[in-house]
Amino acid sequence: MRIRFYEYSGETRCSSVTLNLKSGLSDDMVSMLEFRHSMGFSVENYVARCKSLDRFCNEYFPNEKELNENIVLGWLQSRPNEVMILNQRASFIRVLSKYIRSTGKNAYVLPEKFIPPQKPYVPYILSDKELARLFCVIDEAPENYRLDILQPSLFSTLFRLIYTCGLRPNEGRTLLCKNIDLRSGEILITGTKAHKERIVVMSDDMCALARRYDVLRNATHPNSECFFPSKNGTPYTEKMLGWHFKNFVAAAYSDLEKESLPPVRIYDLRHRFATTVILKWIDEGKNLYSMLPYLSTYMGHAKISHTAYYIHLIPENIRASRGIDWKTMGSVIPEVQLWGK
Repeated sequence: MRIRFYEYSGETRCSSVTLNLKSGLSDDMVSMLEFRHSMGFSVENYVARCKSLDRFCNEYFPNEKELNENIVLGWLQSRPNEVMILNQRASFIRVLSKYIRSTGKNAYVLPEKFIPPQKPYVPYILSDKELARLFCVIDEAPENYRLDILQPSLFSTLFRLIYTCGLRPNEGRTLLCKNIDLRSGEILITGTKAHKERIVVMSDDMCALARRYDVLRNATHPNSECFFPSKNGTPYTEKMLGWHFKNFVAAAYSDLEKESLPPVRIYDLRHRFATTVILKWIDEGKNLYSMLPYLSTYMGHAKISHTAYYIHLIPENIRASRGIDWKTMGSVIPEVQLWGK
């Protein structure tokens, strides 16, 4: 089966993906992707997994049209040059199985505890010195980035926007021109993880940087609806943007061996934003219990406990500050997994 599947960001089409699925499960996979897309979920990562499962079925189960236990367990086995994480494959195959069952067909559903739970990711909070060092490297733009006239300015602006506004990487990566007001500094964030729109406001310095960048963006990609377009006018993929960021981190720590590099992700810019705000409130002697709801709303968290978790990340001596009412705060600061909040 060959279809043209369109990926949207908010209400506007930004990119398209051609699927060429040939296995007996192709109809079910396409239907699942279209359903999740219609519900507002991103399907970018699911497309690659559908293709992987389709290749596997064509090779080992060419005549099978039902997602049975042998297919599920066989596809989950690690293979040479494997690039997808086992937990991610398990999550995908479970979603697909449940969707197929919801349509009235038979499908083997992988047990929830089949894959051991991942250890909570501990964010890497960049120090002031590390942050300055990283952005210095990004701004210098290595020679290979100068082949694209927009890239150096794009990365400087995009990564600063994620940091200064506390955005999720995908919220910055897929930002549309129509959703950013360069006069007022307001940004409408759509297509969020919690499917709730919100407005964030840039600082004056950030807004000025965005205006300067926009002049170059309009000159190089006048027909693109994306504020941070790749060469073809569509947003950078999550994988490609992460690859560029890792290169910048490696360059910022060029004195270290690859194995010794700090585990910094783009998401850690958002984490640094949250801890910076909390530390500022502590310095000002504000009551964090009454202030956290504002930060939670600004960052688009579904639960205030996700925001309160950041208090665990600030230094122990600061956490003892009188600005934190631990008796009250204890009920909203669980030991939660922060991945993707």
